[in-house]
Amino acid sequence: MSATNEPVARPATTGSPRLARTLAVTSGKGGVGKTMVSANLAAALTRRGQRVLVLDADLGLANLDVVLNLHSKVTLHDVFGGTADLESAIVPTSGGFFVLLAGSGLVEYSRLTNDVREQLLAIVEKMKPRFDVILIDTGAGISDVVLFAVSLADEVLVVATPEPTSLTDAYATIKVLATQQGRRRVKLIVNQISRPGEGRAIRGQLQQVVDRFVSPALTEAGLLQLDLVGELPTDPAVREAVLKRQLLVESMPGCPASRAIGLLADKLLA
Repeated sequence: MSATNEPVARPATTGSPRLARTLAVTSGKGGVGKTMVSANLAAALTRRGQRVLVLDADLGLANLDVVLNLHSKVTLHDVFGGTADLESAIVPTSGGFFVLLAGSGLVEYSRLTNDVREQLLAIVEKMKPRFDVILIDTGAGISDVVLFAVSLADEVLVVATPEPTSLTDAYATIKVLATQQGRRRVKLIVNQISRPGEGRAIRGQLQQVVDRFVSPALTEAGLLQLDLVGELPTDPAVREAVLKRQLLVESMPGCPASRAIGLLADKLLA
């Protein structure tokens, strides 16, 4: 990070500029730790030498600012409304990465209007040459705003927990991404596991259901593959960090969940 807390510019290169790798972090159900994962994954990737931006695309019920204990006077809604420029909305964090925050409780941004569509697309395209990784923290579910935000990413990370409702909603989300967006690879993060290997078992269960009910309709374009990239254990340190509005990987780097997030970052960069 530069002394002025501005995003560090990439060095000049010949030919076309290298563009950021864009990953959407989404979930079928709320309350599974999606935003916690986004924030701490961003910090872990930053520690591994990546320039990272987190875009809060939960435009109606944003809470990334709460997780990070940030109080920015400028949000994406100000940029959308033309009362602030994009540069003033880019906020540095204690974890060394940058964020573009959204507001909360603004009904007008919970629907996918043409203006919201164009603004989000323009922002992502403008940020791509300036970062190595852009994490798009979406809302939960399969609303049109969520699906459009996911469509802006090269890769999708679906966060789920072992609860039946979370797995049912994760399957529904994966099915929509395959049938509506043509996704053939989806990355899976299983949060709040109670024992080693539980995430692998859940991935296997979801893959079986996908193979039976989704893939037969996709044979001409290839089968849908779920890749397990992270298993995050149930850890009291997570709740403590969230209550203190701290990054887990900063405040308790040696706890089991922090180590698991580090392994997730390594796997994504491998």
